[in-house]
Amino acid sequence: MGIKKFNPITPGLRTRVAVRRDELTKGAEPEKSLLMTIGSTGGRNAQGHRTTRYRGGGHKRRYRIMDFKRDKQGAATVHSIQYDPYRSAFIALLEYADGEKSYILAPKGLKQGQKIYSGTGVAPETGNCMFLAEVPLGAVVHNVELRPGQGGKLVRSAGASATMMGREDRYAVLRMPSGETRRILLTCRVTIGSLSNEDHSLEIMGKAGRMRWKGFRPRNRPVAMNPVDHPMGGGEGRASGGHPRSRKGTPAKGFKTRSKTKASNALIISRRKSSN
Repeated sequence: MGIKKFNPITPGLRTRVAVRRDELTKGAEPEKSLLMTIGSTGGRNAQGHRTTRYRGGGHKRRYRIMDFKRDKQGAATVHSIQYDPYRSAFIALLEYADGEKSYILAPKGLKQGQKIYSGTGVAPETGNCMFLAEVPLGAVVHNVELRPGQGGKLVRSAGASATMMGREDRYAVLRMPSGETRRILLTCRVTIGSLSNEDHSLEIMGKAGRMRWKGFRPRNRPVAMNPVDHPMGGGEGRASGGHPRSRKGTPAKGFKTRSKTKASNALIISRRKSSN
């Protein structure tokens, strides 16, 4: 797919790096029956208090209702590959033999007109949904369920994939994109393949206005605040701010926040690789 750069005819295009969208189906319109409106909160809760900072504005969007469960048996034809403003990966519009349509996350290499399957006994090919009990070792998967029938919760962002490492008793062993290795029940469903739009992380907005279009407002540095606003604020002159920490005082840069008594700790074989 690749990326594209622009001639610097404007200041915003000088550093702009965009992702090519050759995979998308030209002229494809969103399926109206699978669209819904999600109101913008601007970071406010039901009482009107700001609970999330640096949010507000942004272009109006319509949410595409996704089928994360893939529990409809049989074959489906890929009607089109489309862009979704609410997620980083591309999405695919499926059409079943009975006329029903649904959106799924589009894996890398999925083509318009291709047939994909869901259920038991299907081949481990790109786009097919199957139970972990049938996934071959070394296979690359995405849209991983945590509990049977819940729908995919893990590995849903652009270019992400998990690897099937083995089986232990009634569990499958998966290596996650973070490097974590954990057990997941064999009765959970996954989709074969890695997700599309793998160059999403290389995108550069080029100007602050593009972030405003996406609903993000400017963020000021903690060291520039007053002590009443942030633990890193205050001081005479350009103070360093001390140890990096959040607004509520939680240390950053490697401080572990996961509960030591969390039940799912027993399912984690090895923790993710630290960057420090």
